[in-house]
Amino acid sequence: MKLAFSTLGVPGLPVPDVLALATAHGYHGVELRAHPEEPVHPGLSPAERAEIASQFKAAGVEVLGLAGYTRVAAPGDDAPVLDEIRQLLQLAHDLGAPFVRVLPGADPDLPPEESDAIAARRLGAAAEDASALGPRILLETHDSHRTGADAIRVLGPVGHRQVGALWDVMHTWLGGEQPADSFAALAPHLGYVQVKDIASADDTSPLPLGAGVLPLTECVDVLCRNGWDGWLCWEYEKRWYEAAAPLPELLDAGRDHLVRLLGEAA
Repeated sequence: MKLAFSTLGVPGLPVPDVLALATAHGYHGVELRAHPEEPVHPGLSPAERAEIASQFKAAGVEVLGLAGYTRVAAPGDDAPVLDEIRQLLQLAHDLGAPFVRVLPGADPDLPPEESDAIAARRLGAAAEDASALGPRILLETHDSHRTGADAIRVLGPVGHRQVGALWDVMHTWLGGEQPADSFAALAPHLGYVQVKDIASADDTSPLPLGAGVLPLTECVDVLCRNGWDGWLCWEYEKRWYEAAAPLPELLDAGRDHLVRLLGEAA
């Protein structure tokens, strides 16, 4: 498997510095947080996009994906949601990224079946844009749809190869789902896996990998036993937890921990 980290862990860091971290610490790729407060976002000009793509190529680092914030199950009109996804897909295409992340974001006051239908309808429509541009749209296990069982209620009806799943191992654990069950649900759709660690269900402040309670060993084991060879991306949520230790000083140990888990699973 290839290893990446998310720029959520280094808020606002310029792209050249992100690439320097990736190369210095042995990561194959980077997940870029696509937000206006970050260096990479849909408002970039064609020249700026070309420059970033060139910098990644020169460094020998891959753009794993763009972590967008579109909430595909949220109530409201479809048009603004689809426009957001199209902008992310175009940016991913321009940067050579194979994946775009979207979130569920359903209204808890709506019946789940209604929210599932909203999300499936929008993802089905956006799948045509994804087919034309190349990147896959990945629905993350998150918020209203935090388990694999939740996600496939949407992905099953969509039934399109350009729409898949992003497995965030914290959210499936918080949802009470075992790693083997998460993988079984998501495997036909799985784009990549986000790993992280936390102290408890009540304290989700980011910790170094292996220092918390998340079942990373079990997650890696089930992936390896089933012959899955995609990406593991460390999503260290420094942006939301200012008191957390700086990610750069943790990158070596995090890489070593994942490599050790992969070796043991093999």
